[in-house]
Amino acid sequence: MTEKRPFDILNNALGNNVLIRLKGGVEVRGKMASYDVHMNLVLEETEQLESGEVKRKLGTMLVRGDNVVFISP
Repeated sequence: MTEKRPFDILNNALGNNVLIRLKGGVEVRGKMASYDVHMNLVLEETEQLESGEVKRKLGTMLVRGDNVVFISP
């Protein structure tokens, strides 16, 4: 594994699909366009998932870092 810091993992995930769980149990999947030091994320082609199935398409969205429980590249 070449990643040594959390930001290395986020940087390697840029342009790729990621799965994100938010506070409240909501899961979204989308292409990570950018992030900042507060872990605010911009996702493109975002879909909200429910039980692993697409519930609805959300398009481009900004996720505030305080709401992120986990990110899976």
